[in-house]
Amino acid sequence: MRDLHVKTRIQPAQKSRNRVKKERKPINWRPLITWGSRAVLGALAVAVVGGAGYKGYTFASRYEMAVLQVEAIEVSKLRHLTRDEVLGQAGVRRGDSMLGLRLRRIGEQLAKNAWIEKVQVRRYFPHTIRIEVVEREPVAVVNMGFLYYLDAKGEVFKPLTQGDSLNFPVITGITEDDLARDPKGAREMLTGAVALMDMLKKGSAFTLADVSEIHIDKGFGLTLFTAGGGVPVRLGKDGYETKLARFATVYGELKTQMTAVEYIDCDYQDKIIVKKG
Repeated sequence: MRDLHVKTRIQPAQKSRNRVKKERKPINWRPLITWGSRAVLGALAVAVVGGAGYKGYTFASRYEMAVLQVEAIEVSKLRHLTRDEVLGQAGVRRGDSMLGLRLRRIGEQLAKNAWIEKVQVRRYFPHTIRIEVVEREPVAVVNMGFLYYLDAKGEVFKPLTQGDSLNFPVITGITEDDLARDPKGAREMLTGAVALMDMLKKGSAFTLADVSEIHIDKGFGLTLFTAGGGVPVRLGKDGYETKLARFATVYGELKTQMTAVEYIDCDYQDKIIVKKG
């Protein structure tokens, strides 16, 4: 028999009807590139600014060190302190940085000195520092077991040390306990003694030079002691100007007799009592 060859058409596999063909969209790289560029540019900008700032700071520091240095230190006129003492306590030297100085700190350091009442430190660019000092002026010596200087405001401000002058009237009767327990009351008594000394400075027949000591008594008031003979002159608590004027009229006659006088009491309105020993 003859072989029969039957041509059979092979059908291609049918595609699944449920399969949906997806379209691929291209990736938009522009936002990523933009953000990355900004980040890179920002980092570069920071680096450039930082580098420039550092170089600027370095340059400014070198310029300041080379140019803005202290070359002149001016100190106001002094009576009790020396220039070296002021500069030593201020801690300022030539060659210091003008910008590095802390003026307030320097002033506070100087104010610790008992002689200094007020201080002002100024900076004048490019090279000058000026220190202006107001010193306290002693008007009396207060004997409180130790000797202290008293200024015109009635403030006890400094213990006497070696080399300090004793050529001042001496005030007695005030103690360190008085200053600690009743500073206001003690200062009032001391300012009263200072006011009395001012009256004596204006006198002619009887002056501050005729007084060696002023004694303060809380109950009685003030008593003077004469430079010649150490005779007590009682003045009480008030009316000093009138009492001193009255005493001045008889002081010339009594001056040569002071060795025989025990005390003089001026604490009256219209008379003086002279007690002879």
